[in-house]
Amino acid sequence: MTDRRECAGITRRTFLADTGMGFTGVALSSMLFRDGYAAEGNPRPDGRPHAPAKAKRVIFLFMIGGTSHMESFDPKPELNRYAGKTIEETPYADTLKSPYLKENLREVIAGLHTVHPKLYPLQVPFRKWGESGLEISDWWPNVASSADDLAIVRSMWTTDNNHGAQLQFMTGRHSLEGGYPTLGSWVHYGLGTLNENLPQFVVLGTPLADCCGGVMGHGSNYLGPEHAGVRMQVDPRAPLPFATPGKDRFVEEQAAEFDLVAKLNRQAQIRYPDDPALTARIKSYELAYRMQTAVPDVMRLENESAHIRSLYGLDQDATRPFGELCLAARRMAERGVRFIQIYHGNNGGAGAWDAHSGLKAGHTKLCGQVDKPIGGLLKDLKQRGMLDDTLVVWASEFGRTPGAQLGDGRDHHPYGFSVWLAGGGVKGGVAHGATDEIGFHATVDRHYVTDIHATILHQLGLEPKLLDVPGRQRLEIDHGHPISEILA
Repeated sequence: MTDRRECAGITRRTFLADTGMGFTGVALSSMLFRDGYAAEGNPRPDGRPHAPAKAKRVIFLFMIGGTSHMESFDPKPELNRYAGKTIEETPYADTLKSPYLKENLREVIAGLHTVHPKLYPLQVPFRKWGESGLEISDWWPNVASSADDLAIVRSMWTTDNNHGAQLQFMTGRHSLEGGYPTLGSWVHYGLGTLNENLPQFVVLGTPLADCCGGVMGHGSNYLGPEHAGVRMQVDPRAPLPFATPGKDRFVEEQAAEFDLVAKLNRQAQIRYPDDPALTARIKSYELAYRMQTAVPDVMRLENESAHIRSLYGLDQDATRPFGELCLAARRMAERGVRFIQIYHGNNGGAGAWDAHSGLKAGHTKLCGQVDKPIGGLLKDLKQRGMLDDTLVVWASEFGRTPGAQLGDGRDHHPYGFSVWLAGGGVKGGVAHGATDEIGFHATVDRHYVTDIHATILHQLGLEPKLLDVPGRQRLEIDHGHPISEILA
């Protein structure tokens, strides 16, 4: 047995190596550091918010590939009026002289970016929804039916015009600058758990492809692996590695093993009552057993009523896969998971929403897969009284160009695009910021992607600057600024 005096200053790295990490170690480490069993060299958050919180949890929906903002939440009728004309042939020729054209662009491959001059008309009608009259396209009828709960930010911008912008949205840093902690990991780092039987940061769906420098959008970088997202599958038989005893073992057999190990550990604890490493091991076994019960239970969607399953589209082939993710997210949110990140559109490449051609056919299909599940999630949260303290965020890495590419598509567009938020103390039925008349540049109340981060953290009661880690200098743009105009 290790002398307890040697354990008093156990580091996070040593502790995680000693306990074997895994998903049990991820959740356990936060519990032990919070309880004071392990120490680390730098000060860290104590699990309490810095200010009163409006939201307890976040469900973050991310469309991989770049959704067209103009055919979704920022319709531009001038594209129909001047369809087929070049930008220079319209009253908006000065768009190409804007300083934002250079400021908003940092190319990974020099010369990759091209302005597509011939304007492409809107591929879907749009109309006003709800009492607020928010304009949303007909590709999003179920989301639009909750328009009075949405705050649409129509003035987002980023700097990467290639798909490294996927990671940039999550970290706030350009892919050329290397890896940094992602938004979910900052939330995990800053706040304590609401349920010690489940991970605090969960990832559903297939995450970002390896086109982003080898770092996924749920990584934690220098915050340490215990703050990274835990990938889970909507399958109660195998929701994540080691969440079940294994197909060749009975639950009762494993329970007996856990009980025996616990008895042996407690006998040792009598001799070494103050040994933090021993205490850690005891907690590790207890937590592992609890998670093997709690995690599969979350994924038993058949326990939901037929009405709820239909609300999420589980009764339709097109909507079932994403509907299962959204319904699982609601069940996790109910049980105290802090940050749930849901991906849609990973096709093994840049992302299914990457509409260089065939935009109408592609977006019609993709919106058909996600609109009903997302609309169902919003309605379900609201009817349960959970939308008040659950912040739902919808985003994509950038928008699409006003000009046509390959005749019937749109190219990557970092200069202006849309994000929406709902619940968690956000105003409903509002549109904030604006792009110009053809949807090219964010021009009114412009917001870099970390302003979304700052808004989310603010609603959770966290101040980004107070999360900074000694020795890891962050820039002002890393912290962002909460978008106060959309906050209730």
